[in-house]
Amino acid sequence: MEDDVIGVIGGSGLYELFDEPETRLIETPFGATSAPVSLGRMAGRRVAFLTRHGKNHSVAPHRINARANVWALRALGARALVTSSAVGGLHDAYPPGTFVVTDQLIDRTDGRPGTFFDDEVQHLSFADPFDPVLRRTAIEALARLGVPAKPTGTCVVIQGPRFSTRAESLAHRAAGGHTINMTMAPEVALACELGMGVVNLSFVTDADAGVVPADAADAEGTTDRPGRASDGSEPVTHALVMERLAAANATIVRAIEAIVAALPADYVPRELVPAAASAAVLARRPAA
Repeated sequence: MEDDVIGVIGGSGLYELFDEPETRLIETPFGATSAPVSLGRMAGRRVAFLTRHGKNHSVAPHRINARANVWALRALGARALVTSSAVGGLHDAYPPGTFVVTDQLIDRTDGRPGTFFDDEVQHLSFADPFDPVLRRTAIEALARLGVPAKPTGTCVVIQGPRFSTRAESLAHRAAGGHTINMTMAPEVALACELGMGVVNLSFVTDADAGVVPADAADAEGTTDRPGRASDGSEPVTHALVMERLAAANATIVRAIEAIVAALPADYVPRELVPAAASAAVLARRPAA
């Protein structure tokens, strides 16, 4: 994979990756990407970077054209995709400031185009959404960098753009969620459909609705009192998320660089749908 492009999708707060990128506006069969693609080098590797929410955070989560974004990066040759995400913490073990190498997701979105295969039947094998080889590589790279990270975590993906109620937070936690986010679905599944391996680096910015942990609810089981996470965090606001992302930006970029540098040269993605079906999608002509 030494000469291949490595795809990187930046989440909230990550809008640039290179000082002097080559910028390309990629036309796709699915419409416009969130932003032009920036091409450059990172850790000696050729990288294609796309910021998920647009350059000025102008694209809301439910309006992101994930099909266009993923198609554009794969069309440039990317077979490995590193994504960054801002997430809320649903569990005491995932407090604000935690890095997570996500391994599972629960999709609670609706109405988003979630497949490239609208006109034929292709069933994506999606039991393990994130590529095991890339995840192991990322975990080891972060350890060498000295960035502590949770090696696993289940992310609940909600529709947005609003944040959760306290009742919803408790429900997502009870369902097994460790973190919560608005953009991993359908992005990860779409990348897998095009034969890309995905690894996600999440940064916990907040405690979601600031819920009282389930085991701390009162005897009647009510949760209608003002809630705080066990660390005293207040319910999430957009301003809080952006403030914490800004403070962590340099570390996030260093972490991405370490992961990119460590990606194996001989990496081959899993074939989760037939390769011919993926190739046919990539062969489609851009929208007029």
